[in-house]
Amino acid sequence: GEKCLQPDSNIRTAQIAALLSRNAIIQVENAIKKYPVNTGKFTFRRDFRLALDGVSIEIGKGEILGLVGESGSGKTTLGMALLGLIQIDGGSIYFEGRDVKKLRGKEKLEFVTKTQMIFQDPYESLNPLRSVYDSVLSPLTVSQKDMKYGERVDAVCSALERAGLYPPESFLAKYPQQLSGGQRQRVGIARAIISNPSFVVADEPVSMLDMSLRAEILNLLADISRKDGLSMVFISHDMVVTKYISQRIAVLYMGQLVELAASSELVKNPLHPYTQILIKSVPLLESDSDTFDTVVEYDSDTINRGENACAFRANCPHVMDVCRSRRPPVQEISTDHFVACFLYSDSAKVSKS
Repeated sequence: GEKCLQPDSNIRTAQIAALLSRNAIIQVENAIKKYPVNTGKFTFRRDFRLALDGVSIEIGKGEILGLVGESGSGKTTLGMALLGLIQIDGGSIYFEGRDVKKLRGKEKLEFVTKTQMIFQDPYESLNPLRSVYDSVLSPLTVSQKDMKYGERVDAVCSALERAGLYPPESFLAKYPQQLSGGQRQRVGIARAIISNPSFVVADEPVSMLDMSLRAEILNLLADISRKDGLSMVFISHDMVVTKYISQRIAVLYMGQLVELAASSELVKNPLHPYTQILIKSVPLLESDSDTFDTVVEYDSDTINRGENACAFRANCPHVMDVCRSRRPPVQEISTDHFVACFLYSDSAKVSKS
């Protein structure tokens, strides 16, 4: 029932209180997003699945936070919710201390200007009927309506230059179909940074690119973040890429945050059985974890309906009775390493009161 939608109070994760001192730009507290599910039966009972199920997390100023998980884990839903592109059904998202869903008028416009998205597909995210100039300029047409033409051209050229497109003037009159995949993604990045945002969500920004281009785009994003103090959520299913660019990694499974740690720590010492599976499936990653010798087979099509139980229980090789009757709280196991798993209940650090 609806009661299941509200996680236990201890699910309101420890890191919200513990890490706010880090000067976070975004705080997510207990975010819930549900979607109706077509059961194919005539019934008065509305079925649903939880795309976000009590997620609490924060993003520091100037931080690149990696968000990993398989398709259906909720990572893109969370990214869109952070930008106000979809409304959550429960919980709160704060941007610079203000509740996103309560923003109106000038504050809402400021939020829209300060937050941007870099899309996965450079082929689809650019309108083929709009020139590079028009596409890159579009965020400024909302926030800087009084800009003179010369100022607009300068702003677009500056953004293209920062995105690594030289000479920028040579790209202004071009259309997406005249550009390579890497150039299109750079145009998408220029569009995202032209309004000098303080927060960007990059949704699988290199997954459609050739291997040779991936490192270039990753280095560009890291460089922009470092130079401009730009905070970023980097969404990916690729743990190698995510470790390369992110300071911390959050692992989502069926809408729940299951693990959060510094990137190198999470890869070297994955604690949650699901994180261990993700990392063991990538031979390039060096990990100290010897919990699994092989990747276990599991059903990734399970739907989260908000049961008061561990979401991973059906696929976990270490499942215990408690996993079927209670949801594991997110606990800090070692400094800044959080996990939601009953295997570590005795290891949790005692929170400082």
